[in-house]
Amino acid sequence: MSMLDFQGKTVAISGAALGLGRAIAIRFAAAGARVFGCDISDPEPPFEGNIVLDKVDLLDRKAGAKWIADIEARTGRGIDILVCNAGGVAGQLKKPFEDVGDEEWDRVVDINLGAAFALCRAVVPAMKQQKSGAIVTITSGAALQASLTGVQAYCASKHAMLGLTRQLAHELGPFGIRVNSVAPGFVHTTSTDRQWASYSADRQAEIVQAVALKRLGTPDEIARAVMFFASDLASFVNGQVLSVDGGK
Repeated sequence: MSMLDFQGKTVAISGAALGLGRAIAIRFAAAGARVFGCDISDPEPPFEGNIVLDKVDLLDRKAGAKWIADIEARTGRGIDILVCNAGGVAGQLKKPFEDVGDEEWDRVVDINLGAAFALCRAVVPAMKQQKSGAIVTITSGAALQASLTGVQAYCASKHAMLGLTRQLAHELGPFGIRVNSVAPGFVHTTSTDRQWASYSADRQAEIVQAVALKRLGTPDEIARAVMFFASDLASFVNGQVLSVDGGK
């Protein structure tokens, strides 16, 4: 049996309608997993195959926890793999730090760190009972250095997500639960279109030239890294971050 065969596995993916989350969902479903996604958006185009998408606003932590509980009720067991992908800059662009409002800051932190916190907290009890599980957080190059977005709350929350990843790996490891993070470089998706368009042609060229492979990444390349962390190929990998950025 292939170590990338997820037959019989239940996978929950946040932010699954578009971009990275959509690619991750499609990859897991193709590998035999039963996939449950959540998002506040509809998929474009609609999903086919073994993927169920629920509308959930993860800014409501109780709604996120209920989504996890509903999946467990539908399947009659705990979730095997959780991918905390939901996040982003909430439509914000770079502005001087002194001009950032409380609501702007809180929204970005909540959509990144708060959502991951709520979902991880919700899946852990059943994973502990099963004595197995894999959690993969999607952080960013902004978890390791200053963010290309220039959005301070985004950079701070992605650093915090990486800290949460490492802390949970330490705490949950004794229960057979592995927690790792994929840190994508710039990947051109519908969710990054506005940011990319805000750059001048010279700035866009500068970003591409800073990548050793001289191109931007694709959502599917991020999905493959997630599958590695979730698979038995990474059975002794815990608390790690994998930069998928083409080399800098």
